[in-house]
Amino acid sequence: MSGTSSPEAVKKLLENMQGDLRGLSLECRKKFPPVKEAAESGIIKVKTIAARNSDILAALKENSSEVVQPFLMGCGTKEPKITQLCLAAIQRLMSHEVVSEAAAGNIINMLWQLMENSLEELKLLQTVLVLLTTNTVVHDEALSKAIVLCFRLHFTKDNITNNTAAATVRQVVTVVFERVVAEDERYKDAIDQPVAVQGNSNRRSVSTLKPCAKDAYMLFQDLCQLVNADAPYWLVGMTEMTRTFGLELLESVLNDFPQVFLQHQEFSFLLKERVCPLVIKLFSPNIKFRQGSSTSSSPAPVEKPYFPICMRLLRVVSVLIKQFYSLLVTECEIFLSLLVKFLDADKPQWLRAVAVESIHRLCVQPQLLRCFCQSYDMKQHSTKVFRDIVNALGSFIQSLFLVPSAGNTSATPNQTGSNASGNTGAAQTSPGVLGMGGGATVLPAFEYRGTWIPILNVTVQGSAKATYLEMLDKVEPPTIPEGYAMSVAFHCLLDLVRGITTMIEGELGEAETGSQTTAETTSLLTQSSEQQDLQSVSDQSEKELVSRAVWEEMVNACWCGLLAALSLLLDASTDEAATENILKAELTMAALCGRLGLVTSRDAFITAICKGSLPPHYALTVLNSTTAALSSKSYSIQGQNVQMISPSSESHQQVVAVGQPLALQPQGTVMLTSKNIQCMRTLLNLAHCHGAVLGTSWQLVLATLQHLVWILGLKPGVGGALKPGRAVEGPSTVLTTAVMTDLPVISNILSRLFESSQYLDDVSLHHLINALCSLSLEAMDMAYGNSKEPSLFAVAKLLETGLVNMHRIEILWRPLTGHLLEVCQHPNSRMREWGAEALTSLIKAGLTFSHDPPLSQNQRLQLLLLNPLKELSNISHPDIRIKQLECVLQILQSQGDSLGPGWPLVLGVMGAIRSDQGESLIRTAFQCLQLVVTDFLPTMPCTCLQIVVEVAGSFGLHNQELNISLTSIGLLVLFHLLDRVRESSTTADKEKIESGGGNILIHHSRDTAEKQWAETWVLTLAGVARIFNTRRYLLQPLGDFSQAWDVLLDHIRSAALSKNNEVSLAALKSFQEILQIVSPVRDSEKPDTPPAINVSVPVVVGTTTATSLGRSFMRTDSIGERIGRYSGSEPPVITDEIEDLNLWWAAWNSWYRIGSESTRPPVTCDKLTFIPSQPFLTALIQIFPALYQHIKTGFSMDDLQKLGVILHGAVSVPISSDASPFILPSYTEAVLTSLQEAVLTALDVLQKAICVGSESMQIMYPAIFDQLLAFVEFSCKPPQYGQLETKHIANAKYNQIQLFAPAEWVALNYVPFAERSLEVVVDLYQKTACHKAVVTEKVLQNIIKTLRIPLSLKYSCPSESTWKLAVSSLLKVLSIGLPVARQHASSGKFDSMWPELANTFEDFLFTKSTPPDNLSIQEFQKNESIDVEVVQLISTEILPYANFIPKEFVGQIMTMLNKGSIHSQSSSFTEAEIDIRMREEFSKVCFETLLQFSFSNKVTTPQEGYISRMALSVLLKRSQDVLHRYIEDERLSGKCPLPRQQVTEIIFVLKAVSTLIDSLKKTQPENVDANTWAQVIALYPTLVECITCSSSEVCSALKEALVPFKDFMHPPASKEKDKRSKQTLHLTAMPEVIRNACALVSTKTKNEPLGKQHVWLYFLPLSPPFFSSNKT
Repeated sequence: MSGTSSPEAVKKLLENMQGDLRGLSLECRKKFPPVKEAAESGIIKVKTIAARNSDILAALKENSSEVVQPFLMGCGTKEPKITQLCLAAIQRLMSHEVVSEAAAGNIINMLWQLMENSLEELKLLQTVLVLLTTNTVVHDEALSKAIVLCFRLHFTKDNITNNTAAATVRQVVTVVFERVVAEDERYKDAIDQPVAVQGNSNRRSVSTLKPCAKDAYMLFQDLCQLVNADAPYWLVGMTEMTRTFGLELLESVLNDFPQVFLQHQEFSFLLKERVCPLVIKLFSPNIKFRQGSSTSSSPAPVEKPYFPICMRLLRVVSVLIKQFYSLLVTECEIFLSLLVKFLDADKPQWLRAVAVESIHRLCVQPQLLRCFCQSYDMKQHSTKVFRDIVNALGSFIQSLFLVPSAGNTSATPNQTGSNASGNTGAAQTSPGVLGMGGGATVLPAFEYRGTWIPILNVTVQGSAKATYLEMLDKVEPPTIPEGYAMSVAFHCLLDLVRGITTMIEGELGEAETGSQTTAETTSLLTQSSEQQDLQSVSDQSEKELVSRAVWEEMVNACWCGLLAALSLLLDASTDEAATENILKAELTMAALCGRLGLVTSRDAFITAICKGSLPPHYALTVLNSTTAALSSKSYSIQGQNVQMISPSSESHQQVVAVGQPLALQPQGTVMLTSKNIQCMRTLLNLAHCHGAVLGTSWQLVLATLQHLVWILGLKPGVGGALKPGRAVEGPSTVLTTAVMTDLPVISNILSRLFESSQYLDDVSLHHLINALCSLSLEAMDMAYGNSKEPSLFAVAKLLETGLVNMHRIEILWRPLTGHLLEVCQHPNSRMREWGAEALTSLIKAGLTFSHDPPLSQNQRLQLLLLNPLKELSNISHPDIRIKQLECVLQILQSQGDSLGPGWPLVLGVMGAIRSDQGESLIRTAFQCLQLVVTDFLPTMPCTCLQIVVEVAGSFGLHNQELNISLTSIGLLVLFHLLDRVRESSTTADKEKIESGGGNILIHHSRDTAEKQWAETWVLTLAGVARIFNTRRYLLQPLGDFSQAWDVLLDHIRSAALSKNNEVSLAALKSFQEILQIVSPVRDSEKPDTPPAINVSVPVVVGTTTATSLGRSFMRTDSIGERIGRYSGSEPPVITDEIEDLNLWWAAWNSWYRIGSESTRPPVTCDKLTFIPSQPFLTALIQIFPALYQHIKTGFSMDDLQKLGVILHGAVSVPISSDASPFILPSYTEAVLTSLQEAVLTALDVLQKAICVGSESMQIMYPAIFDQLLAFVEFSCKPPQYGQLETKHIANAKYNQIQLFAPAEWVALNYVPFAERSLEVVVDLYQKTACHKAVVTEKVLQNIIKTLRIPLSLKYSCPSESTWKLAVSSLLKVLSIGLPVARQHASSGKFDSMWPELANTFEDFLFTKSTPPDNLSIQEFQKNESIDVEVVQLISTEILPYANFIPKEFVGQIMTMLNKGSIHSQSSSFTEAEIDIRMREEFSKVCFETLLQFSFSNKVTTPQEGYISRMALSVLLKRSQDVLHRYIEDERLSGKCPLPRQQVTEIIFVLKAVSTLIDSLKKTQPENVDANTWAQVIALYPTLVECITCSSSEVCSALKEALVPFKDFMHPPASKEKDKRSKQTLHLTAMPEVIRNACALVSTKTKNEPLGKQHVWLYFLPLSPPFFSSNKT
């Protein structure tokens, strides 16, 4: 609830009203009775209203005319006291908003009367203000009357009333327009579309506007009328008005309520039709007036400009342009043109000052300037307004220098008027110096050709704070302080540059970001079919094109005028801060022009900065040509040409340096001022920050910097950086202390400038390189025929630029090095010295830089980098060649290991030295060659060896003492060295070296003299082997090479057999290295593809990786690769092949001696026994494949036996318990050790060679089988290493290893090795089974014999996988071997094999080993299926071919099948038998196989028939025995159940009987003799006896056994033949009898006893069955 409507406030109001009325009544009691009576009636009225109404305020408002009446009557008395009381009461009612419209009208009429009587004028104003501000009831004519009242009071003669009325008018005008804003806000959702206003001079009513808007409209229209000295339409009663006050009111309305004019077309119409014509009309005197022109000739006197009107008009114009530019495009063009005109020199100073302030207001609004450019400058046949503004400012500044006003000369600074700061004129001192208490302070100023203009602090950067536009109280034109107009114009330029550059660069950045997004969007949209989106993308790009056109037009329009003004100001500036601002403006414009690609304007601004950096009139061709081109340009203002004025040569700056100009014939010295240094810093800043947009301007920038550097005496140092240095000749450079401290900074900035080139794009970088090369060519031209110091600036900076751009060196390498090579050929020694320094530094840096991909994978780049080094060889100057060779030496020392394909080029540089080029050159080149020969032969490609020899030979021509035959002497020296080292190593002290008192810590691997000598031995031996390897084709022709070879092999052997692991392993590595020497190959023998045998040692050699040579000895070139290299255009020298073979056989003998001695078991076993390590043995065996390639043509059976001994010995060596944790745990799985892999690889290489070799080689197959089978036996019988006690950890199932076992030696897990060997055996036998040697040497028998070991052990094998692999291998081998054995049956070669095979089957199928307790049923069934597979092999591969097999073997097989078919052989029931009996499937297969073999074919021999009859007889007898025993035990046991084992046995026998009868029925009748049938039928009574059994399972089996007997039953035979047919008829009933018997058995299974009536079942007549209708 508001403060005026709360119950308390209402109560207070009523009290006050009654009090006011009582007071009025008292005051009027005597003189004015009618008023008294009205007051008393009023009291009653108020009380009545309060009593009768709940909403008292509303009731009061409704009756306000009556309530107010007494007070109005009181005012009518014109008595001051009564009038004041009544006005106060009326104001109270207004403040509570209880005045109705009618009452308000009455009040205003009353106030008007008081105004006309000049009564209580201040109180009247106060009352009007309260009335209009507290409510909105006053409208239309009442409102206009109230406003006129205020105006009338403004023009009274009393100052206080006058000023108060002015303030009230302003506030009332504001209130009227605020009502419009509020009204628009209320109706904003339902706003009507405004109707276009028709031209009509009478504007008294506007029907389309709402009430508040209409009032405002009428008010504003009348203000225009009044300012134009016309009668108002609405403000009736106005008697007086001033233009100044009217213009102020117009300005405030336009400035504060622009939205009213923009939203209502009626108001917009007023702007166009009334305000603008008015302004133009009032400007007329200012336009026509020219200062100093005679008026006598003109027909009518020209009206003089009036400061108050003019200044206010300019304020109105500023508002119109700022707020309503979009509405008043044409009108603004006129205003702006007028503004430009006001800057003319013939206008009064004050007018120029306020005009430049107005322009400043525009200059801080870049978006407005942009609109000017778009609306005017870019339109045809339109005034170039934006260009005119800028040019006018430039012309204005020039005019201030050229036409100084009185009192502005340099003789009398600051003497007239007061400056903006309010200071009075200074004392008569020298120009620009202000006396201050005995000291002197230089004032900031511009000075040009004797004109001195101070720089005043007029405004804050970026804001247009005006001084004279704000002088609203001044009537007379003010005195403008000296320098004020210049300072404002200066700030105009700075703010204009800052504004448009910030705006354009911001939009440019957005456009660049947007264009990337647009590109991505376009690529996405191209794939879709959304036309609308594509349209928006194209609109966006079109918008960018329009924007770019605007930017370019803005720059093109302003740059000429800006540059002219800024250049002049730069030349005239004596203040460091002003100079800095001017330079910053020129720099930002240059950068902007560069970004927009406006080359001419960019170069013009850069030239201005460059000229400012150099002394005046400095002879620099590049700049002078550019300046000449620019000076011919003039600029125009409104079509009138204005010529540029040239900068003055006078300088009032402090000189900071004196130096020589950089010229061919320097004349005297030149001086640099502090301003020159300031400009130089700006130039550096420009190049550093905006190098990407400089393009061809780099030429200007760098040329200027070169000259400045020269004048300052900066010289290039290491890496191209410039350092202060003394001039070589001529007058020394003189530098002040100020510039001396600046020099390191300038030098640093110069370096940073070229460092920042790494961020330039490729095109900009090329511009920079081209500019530097161009500068360098100029310096070279200047240095021709001139012994003076040349300018090295360009060369030094080319070096710096190259070094920081190594990451993309390819794009600039050719132009860069191409130019530097030219510099290297220059006759001036200093010039070419620096050319060579730059070139070699770049090459070295390029080779050491981390390129991506690295140089090792980028051969093309490496050769590109090295090529200039080779090109230097074409230059004859010795100093260049020395630099070249020094560079080669440094490259070798730092990059020699990785030169690779660059070697021929580097070697070519050494070989290019001629004998006439002096000792120094030859010595350096030979030093390089020595380094190559001693350090880099091993890492060099083989093809380069020939080049090395040729280069070395070329040095032989220089000096006869350098004879290459020294190599042989060198070799003798090497072996002498090896002998000494070996001797020292074997006799060295084993005592630990204490570190003593020193701080040196010795690693445990080097803490004895013996260990240290071991390292020396390793390094020496490796070095000698490497020399033999890399230089064999140089050494071999020397004659004693074979002896040297033997000596080397002896050293390798003694080192390999050393008790030091480090030495022995390194010796094998050296052995490996010399094996990689390639034997020459005849063309006819060359394989189509190189042999794919890579003989690199994969073992890491403990601590013998090169510790002191900084390089690994490892060679990983495969033989194939090396042969491939020699098949190129330069084949190696072909030596005698027989000699070659002798060398390799010597190597074989050495290897055999090392192997046999190192693997021989020790005789005695104690703690000191030396056992070779696994890495050593692995490396030893890995040497064989490489060695074998050289000797395979002569490799014999004896050699194979020797190899076998070594291989067997090597795999038998145990591991030290110290090493076991590192080898064993990872091999408890089925994984081979490296040594075992190497052994199998060696045998693989052999068997592959035998496979493709001659017939004579293939006799080695059996020996390889023997070797492999020996390894297979390791699975069950691990090898013993002499008498050494070892802890066997061979069982892969038990993989918990006791790492600290009592035994010191641990045997390896041989199971995986043995199993892999077995796989190799099977694979090899599959390939060679039919081979003559394999048949003759009984390989199949040996395989079976070896497999019998794990097969007989079966469950007792160390690993379960072994016997399973053995079975599968046996089956594979037999499937291939048995057909071969049958083929050679007559030869007798396989006779001894058959018994071995039978025993193997017997041992496996009826093994003595017991399965483990934890064996699951599933596992047992899997194992049984393996047994079944063996029986199936017998039935398919052996029994069908009995004619080709010995009878004894068949008999053994029959016995075995009999054994398998019945499980019970004794009356005892052991666990073993239970397990056997459980193999039901096996037994069934055995039995069926036995029967099938016995009956399925006709008996061909008596022997076979006997076997089958015997087998059946035994089988049936066994069945009979089991059945009898069961019946007996069942009877004796009573009600106790029989043991489970016995029940299982009887069930199986019953099933076997059933199977037997089924088999007999399937067999041809002639194949079964009568005896067999008799035995079968004899089983029947025994079976019938079993029907008393108590077990239901036995009864089920018994039922199955009895059913087949139905085919055996027939009636008893009769003597009477004629009755036979009748009896036969009864046979059909027999099956029913059998069925009844079975039914009884079934009944018995339900535990019902049999009675005596069933005894007849025993006596049914039985006979062999009838198998078909035609048989009896």
